[in-house]
Amino acid sequence: MPYQTAKKSTHLAERGLNYLVFIILVVIGMELGLVDDLQHKLANIALYLSVLMVLTIGSGLMALVVFDRMSPCQYRSQQSPTAKPNVSIHGSLTQILCLATGFIIAQFLPTTWHPPEKTTTVLLMLLLFLVGISLKGSGVSLKQALLNKRGLQISLIFVGVTLLSGVLFALLFDDVSVAQGLALSSGFGWYSLSGTIMTDAYGAVWGSVALLNDLGREVLALIFIPWVMRHSSSAAIGLGGVTSLDFTLPTLTQAGGASIIPLVISFGFITNLISPILMVFFASFS
Repeated sequence: MPYQTAKKSTHLAERGLNYLVFIILVVIGMELGLVDDLQHKLANIALYLSVLMVLTIGSGLMALVVFDRMSPCQYRSQQSPTAKPNVSIHGSLTQILCLATGFIIAQFLPTTWHPPEKTTTVLLMLLLFLVGISLKGSGVSLKQALLNKRGLQISLIFVGVTLLSGVLFALLFDDVSVAQGLALSSGFGWYSLSGTIMTDAYGAVWGSVALLNDLGREVLALIFIPWVMRHSSSAAIGLGGVTSLDFTLPTLTQAGGASIIPLVISFGFITNLISPILMVFFASFS
C-alpha cells in the first residue's frame, strides 16, 4: 500500500511538472515581452546565447571525448552504421511555442493583468517541490548512482568543465559576474528550471538566455547523439546533460544499446541532483 501511494504521488508529480513547465515558459515569455527597449537588447541576447552555448556544450563534449580516449569505455555503440536514428524535436518545438505565446500575449495584455512581481519565485518553489518528489520516486537511490564508478567520473568531469566554461563566459563579458557565469552554466540542459531561477535572479533577459541555452542543448542532443555515440559514448551521454534521464534517454538507448542504460541513469541522476543546488547557490549572490 505505501508503495502504491508513493508511485501514485510520483506519477501525479510528473504530470504536474509537465503542465507547470508549460506555464513557466509562457510566464517567462511574457516577462521577456515586457522588458523595456527589448529590440535594442536582442543583439546582446543573441551574442550571450551563442557564446554560452559554444562554451558550455563544446567544453563538455571535448573533455569527455578526451576522457574516453584516456580511459576507454566498456560500452560500445550497438547502432548499425547505416541505421537512421529516430529523432523527434516535437517537444522542444512545443516549448519554444509556449515561450513565443507568452511573448505575444505580453504585447496585448493590459498593464493591470501583468503577472505579479513574485510569480516566477512562486513557480520556482513549486517546481523544486515537484522535482524533489519526482527524483525520490525515480527508483534510483543516490547510493546506486554513486556506486557506478564510470557514471560518477563522467558526471564530475562534465560538471567541473561546464562550470569552468561559465567562469570563462564571465571573464569575456564585463557585465557578467563570476557567480552569474557559474549560475548560467549550471543548468546542464534543465531549461525550465534555469529559465525560472535566472529570471528570478537576473531578470527576463538573462532568464531567456539561460532557457534557450539549455533548450538548445536538448535539441542538439536529440539530433547529434547517434553520431557522437559512434565516436565517444561518454560525450554522447554528456551532450544531453540532465535530459539523459528523460527526454534523450530513448535516443541514447537506441544509439548505445541497453547495456549503456545503467551508466546513463547514473549520470542523469547525479546531474539532476546537482544542477538545482548549484543554480540556486550561485544565483543567491546576485
